[in-house]
Amino acid sequence: MASNYDLVVIGGGTAGLVSAAGAASLGARVALVERDRLGGDCLYTGCVPTKALVKSARVAHLVKNSGEYGVRNLGYEVDFPAVMGRMRRVIEEAGEHDSPERFRKLGVDVFLEEARFESPYRISVDGRFLETQSVIVATGSHSTTPPVEGLEEAGYVDHVGALALKNLPRSLIVVGSGPIGSEFAQVFARFGSDVSLVSTSPLPLPKEDPEIGEILRGVLVSGGVEFHGGYRAERVRMEGGEKVMTIINEAGHEREVRGEEILVAAGRAPTAGSLALENAGVEIEEKGLTVDEHLRTTAPNVYAAGDITGKYLFTHVAEYQARNALRNALFPVKAKVDHRVVPWTTFTDPEVARVGLTEEQARREHDGVQVFRQPFGGVDRAMADGETTGLVKIVTGKRGRILGGHIIGPDAGNLIHEVVLAMQKNIPVGTLSTTIHVYPTLAQANQRAADNYYREKLFDARNQRIFSAFFGARRGIYRLREKARRWA
Repeated sequence: MASNYDLVVIGGGTAGLVSAAGAASLGARVALVERDRLGGDCLYTGCVPTKALVKSARVAHLVKNSGEYGVRNLGYEVDFPAVMGRMRRVIEEAGEHDSPERFRKLGVDVFLEEARFESPYRISVDGRFLETQSVIVATGSHSTTPPVEGLEEAGYVDHVGALALKNLPRSLIVVGSGPIGSEFAQVFARFGSDVSLVSTSPLPLPKEDPEIGEILRGVLVSGGVEFHGGYRAERVRMEGGEKVMTIINEAGHEREVRGEEILVAAGRAPTAGSLALENAGVEIEEKGLTVDEHLRTTAPNVYAAGDITGKYLFTHVAEYQARNALRNALFPVKAKVDHRVVPWTTFTDPEVARVGLTEEQARREHDGVQVFRQPFGGVDRAMADGETTGLVKIVTGKRGRILGGHIIGPDAGNLIHEVVLAMQKNIPVGTLSTTIHVYPTLAQANQRAADNYYREKLFDARNQRIFSAFFGARRGIYRLREKARRWA
């Protein structure tokens, strides 16, 4: 049996769902193929459940430190099964929008089976063939595990396994200090686990500006996380019911860390193993499918969106790419994807948000780089909230053009969007300073950082000479007027 479609979408995560729903709304005949459940990693094992845990951990931290706000702490207890139960309820509620029934009502033919390319224009699904003009591959990515001697024998979990834990580990070794590792390390430490975080980089979040990573390291350590920067996992053994990991740095110095459980968060790889891409002439590299500026693969009618492209592994980027891939797959006029301004946030507490270049990258690539900072300790709302750790850092080039924005602090994931919009629309940093911001809000941290642009201009030696001459002449005129008044 064969069915004809305008578009077949393979993968039911964010990119796939956006593509399928968008095509159906345009009147195209669409098939959506997903081997598991609609919703993907973000809904079941990524953004939604982890943010639910982050919230519970923040509440536990706030209760523990309530005395700082004049509220007497009479003791508290983290009910880990209840925390995980709430997480599952949040998943269920959020997942109502991603049900197969909803998409079928939109006019999408949903197949919960494996997909396999027979040719660029033919997909086999459970014994039937889907003939199609265009295809969008949106099969996402999955966790990878570094080669560590004895790790498989000792046992470990990735972030998916961590979300399925029934009991809170007394102690936990986290391998990898990227966003997933850093978030989980802080969350489990706040729940009461003894956490050791092993990082091959000297600072957590190695892709972030080092100044930001330095602040986050201090936050994690002060929150009870034992941070081992510059170390990699070498081998694991069992001893007395515990997992003992030997870690080693570049100088050959070894340490041992112990834990009831090991959480590996050390990288991801594209998910495409069962697609038979070679039958369609679609090339894949280590990080993802080979795509051009239109998100077209090496097959002229096959496009890709989301993690499978290997570009930016974020849900919001998957949604953005899906909209572009959909347009390009269905219509002859092609749109280029623009990854120049891509923001992201790590949801530690405080949050870490970033867009554009780090200071180091900017100085390598541009002339006339200036950096403007505002610590949250100088923002009235942050002081009132008792959340003064962190800063706003804006990196600019010539004529105040914003090259990058970096925030570590309360609600950083929301605050960064003002900088994102300014970058996208080429609004200079000075405009952030002259724009009225509500008082007292955290957003004033952006304004205060931008204020320094004008301060530097005002206190420039040349401008100081001009101002000095101007005020000197002004005072001279005033004296002449006074003399004229007295003579009169």
